[in-house]
Amino acid sequence: MLPVALVGGLHADARRSAVRRLLHGVPGSVALHHDLTGAAAHGRVVRTVRHAGGVLRGGETGLVNDCACCALRADLVPELLRLADDARCRLAVVELWDSVEPRSMAEVLTAHGAGRLRLTQVVTAVDPALALRYLACGDDLAEAGLAAAASDQRTVADTWARQIEYAPVLALAPGPEPADAADAELLDQLHPTARRIGVTDPGFAAAVTGGAFDPAAATARQHPATALLPQDAAAHGVATTVWRHRRPFHPERLYAALEDLTCAAPRSRGRFWLADRPDTLLGWDAAGGALSVDNAGPWLAALPAAAWDLVPAERRVAAALDWDDALGDRTQHLVFTGPGLDVVALRDRLAGCLLTDAEYAAGRPAWRRLASAFDALLDPVPR
Repeated sequence: MLPVALVGGLHADARRSAVRRLLHGVPGSVALHHDLTGAAAHGRVVRTVRHAGGVLRGGETGLVNDCACCALRADLVPELLRLADDARCRLAVVELWDSVEPRSMAEVLTAHGAGRLRLTQVVTAVDPALALRYLACGDDLAEAGLAAAASDQRTVADTWARQIEYAPVLALAPGPEPADAADAELLDQLHPTARRIGVTDPGFAAAVTGGAFDPAAATARQHPATALLPQDAAAHGVATTVWRHRRPFHPERLYAALEDLTCAAPRSRGRFWLADRPDTLLGWDAAGGALSVDNAGPWLAALPAAAWDLVPAERRVAAALDWDDALGDRTQHLVFTGPGLDVVALRDRLAGCLLTDAEYAAGRPAWRRLASAFDALLDPVPR
């Protein structure tokens, strides 16, 4: 099986440095890159295959459904299988274009590799000095010329946050601007379990080529129900605060506070529940001042016992850790990370959005009658 490593990240210079290091450090390594620059305008994605000595071959592929990322997915595996046919190729390095997120590529490669491709690692390359700048950037990718399709509505901040948090390895490639302790601390707190390694470190190639990457486990680490969220931390002016509570949010009070809460930190994430939707697990995902609220399915406590065997084991374990005799696994679990975080004010703002004692005592029939303020953010749910 041909070992394959995915290297991505919005920090293009850092990404290229990481790929060059692998090409020069691993004999028989080949890099595959699909350039999506201007793809929407020209209707083509440019493909390049190269090794340490230069370009081996190039080519183009047409868009699929007017989507450059769709074209990349359709072209990626066939090109990798061609490399697998070449006995001289010992490692394929897939250099993802700037805004391409590694999750979809990892899943495609694993599902359609025909038993001939082995995904060894997913790496996000980072220039530490740019960490906060990108995390705080609320610009649309389209404004920055980084959109992968005409319908791409992602921002620089949320794309970069997902690139960072999905990858088990962060390849550090400093640029011309010096990074300080706060930059390093921000990366530590955003993804505490990641291995952070310099691209010039003697162990860099081994960190990328050894082992096997599990896309299912990586997805579970990001799903709101099972996410491995950071813990409380504070150092070098950067703080992470974890806020947990059992009581549900009042929908109107929380909605009125969304702007303040979203802007309180450049990154926040977690799971929560609303009094008028007591059976729905909601995901909170905010970066760069933009918030996404998603229906992540039912709480485990809302399912009949017969359905529990159909739920992934990691979901049952996460629910057991949060279990309450009255509420089951329903919980508020939100994490905020950033420099200069006003933890006291943030916690007070969140607490003020919960049901009061009297509202809570009224019970679920009364909760369901509360005016829903989240219909604009969520698909309507049965009442």
